[in-house]
Amino acid sequence: MSSENSSADDEQRVWDVVVVGAGPAGASAAYAAAVAGRSVLLLEKAELPRYKTCGGGIIGPSRDALPPGFELPLQDRVHAVTFSLDGKFTRTRRSKQMLFGLINRPEFDQQLVEHAQKAGAELRTGVTVSRVEQHGSAVPDRRTVAVVLQGGEAVLARAVVGADGSASRIGAHVGVKLDQVDLGLEAEIPVPETVAEDWQGRVLIDWGPMPGSYGWVFPKGDTLTVGVISARGEGAATKRYLEDFIARLGLAGFEPSISSGHLTRCRADDSPLSRGRVLVCGDAAGLLEPWTREGISFALRSGRLAGEWAVRIAEAHDAVDTRRQALNYAFAIKAGLGVEMAVGKSMLAAFERRPGMLHAAITSFRPAWRVFAGITRGSTTLGEMVRSHPMAGRALSALDRRSAVAAPTVAESTATTE
Repeated sequence: MSSENSSADDEQRVWDVVVVGAGPAGASAAYAAAVAGRSVLLLEKAELPRYKTCGGGIIGPSRDALPPGFELPLQDRVHAVTFSLDGKFTRTRRSKQMLFGLINRPEFDQQLVEHAQKAGAELRTGVTVSRVEQHGSAVPDRRTVAVVLQGGEAVLARAVVGADGSASRIGAHVGVKLDQVDLGLEAEIPVPETVAEDWQGRVLIDWGPMPGSYGWVFPKGDTLTVGVISARGEGAATKRYLEDFIARLGLAGFEPSISSGHLTRCRADDSPLSRGRVLVCGDAAGLLEPWTREGISFALRSGRLAGEWAVRIAEAHDAVDTRRQALNYAFAIKAGLGVEMAVGKSMLAAFERRPGMLHAAITSFRPAWRVFAGITRGSTTLGEMVRSHPMAGRALSALDRRSAVAAPTVAESTATTE
């Protein structure tokens, strides 16, 4: 356990902001609140650094949301993407500019936490949160929230940010509702130098055999991160997809150093983002892009917003002002990330029914590739694409309607798209 304060001190002290969870969302929230000059305590149940199941792709929106002076611990810089449709119709698109970077989560998360600490946040690791109380004997007044730890210790705060992952206890307190749950399986596969060189600067994205599924290969030095994702409830099929995918790539002979799984959870449109003086962000709020299930950029951006609004809530003197600030936080999330999620849901619906059309568009239709590259670089987002290009919005709506029709062959899709 690391702490600047003893447990006895924490029981007496009322922090301005307590953040639960030290992943990208929590570290970003802690940094935002601490840099505003508030007292911040960051709680994490694991000891840092720790492994997280994650592809580790850092796209433009993630990079732009990092604290000033943050140097990405990049394992590789991606300039090419190979696309395949369940192992067939393979094509590689290349870019002179870097599309996105690849990181290992343990180092990345650790650096984010260190930036929060440098801004003034204090860290306690190895502690598990049992529950949050906003009323009762543990709460001295209406401006205070009690974060009750396993063992009974109560940490007091004027505002709490829940960033404790997709199985969030704080999310349960807030009442987060989920609309989409997917299963991701991943293997970290050490490979010889000759194999690593073949993948350097290039990733693979394979549109998978189950509706809405896809697989990826992300190179990170002498290790390849290989994973697949599909809807929960397809566990056996998802496992077979990963096994077949690894064998198809010629990697079955290499022993993974880590094999892991993870559920990603996407919020329902009407799901709350706050309750009283408690906010949620990142995976704890079900904030991620529904089509690709990309979550790091959503964690970083929502975490920063949560930290900023937690400061305002900490300063609120009554329930009316607290409610006003919480609603402003929800509006900020929905106006930005919510728009991207809505477009992502439409993309997922179309992709589930017509993966061949999507594959043909990205690999054969230059404007579609430019949009993909622009999103990964950060020059645009799914939401901005629809707002700035009305034709893109109409095309997406048309594709969503047409997706109910049986999918054509890849050749037919290419001819239609071109």
